[in-house]
Parts: sequence; structure tokens; C-alpha cells
Amino acid sequence: MKRPLLLLCLLPSLLVGCAREEFSDLREFMEQAGAGLQQPLEPLPAMKPQDTFVYEPGDLPDPFKPRSLRPVAAGGGLQPDLTRPKGPLEQYPLDGLRMVGTLKRDGQMQALIRTPENTLYRVKPGDYIGLNFGRIVAIRETGLDIRETIQDGVGDWTEASTSMALQE
Repeated sequence: MKRPLLLLCLLPSLLVGCAREEFSDLREFMEQAGAGLQQPLEPLPAMKPQDTFVYEPGDLPDPFKPRSLRPVAAGGGLQPDLTRPKGPLEQYPLDGLRMVGTLKRDGQMQALIRTPENTLYRVKPGDYIGLNFGRIVAIRETGLDIRETIQDGVGDWTEASTSMALQE
């Protein structure tokens, strides 16, 4: 009973001993291969001192106060007439209106515009249309041209051109 136990204890040590001799040449190569490759590191470059800036307010603007970079306009510039009474087609957005036809009366082209409630209106150049102070510039048989006065993100008024094509 003691013999098998003794064999069981000696067997792993014998196997480990054999394994060491089997890879001894590999271990020796690994130790020698990297021996001459290490080079000394170069020292870090010297730090340059940074120039400092002392803020003296004097005539300089406050850097923490928001300011506009746009030049101040002397006049009011482009603005729509906000006091005039609005027409019936100015209560609808342009994409809700449809141009359904044209007609010529007294030598002047006119367009037929249908509202979302299926009401027809006859318009001519100079009439207002849409929510953005749109004014009809020209009427063609295939559509009409509109110039809108819109307000940008800064609050300035600008003009934009758009068109409406004949739908039916």
C-alpha cells in the first residue's frame, strides 16, 4: 500500500525533471537573444518657460461679456410692413396652398389658389400669400414666383425667393 503511494509522489517530480532538460536549449537562446538589444533612453527635452499675459482692462473689452461681432446698422434695413391688414391667404403656410389654374384678365395673368378648406382665391402679382410676408412677383402658366421676407436667427430681416407650381 505504501509502494503505490510512493510511486504516485515520485512520478510528477520525475516528469518535471525531464521537461527541464528538454527545453534547456530554448531557455538559453531566449536569455541570449535579447541581451544586446537594450539601448539607453534619450533624456527628455528641456521645458521652455511659457510667456504669461496679465490682463489690464483699460480699453480692452471684457472677455466674459457676450458681444455681437456684427456691425451696428445705421438704418432699419429691410423690414416688412407690420401695420398693414393681412390678406386671406396669409393665414396659411405655402405648403398648404395649391395653385390650380391661371387665367388672363385685361391682359394680366392671374392665378387660382385653393386653400386647405377648398376655397378658391384669384391672385395677381403684388398680392400677399403665406405666413412669411410672401408677395407674388410673377405668374406663369406653370406656376408663380414668390418673394418672402423672413427673419433670421439674429433678428435681421432678409428676402428669400420661392415658387409654387401648378398642381392640377
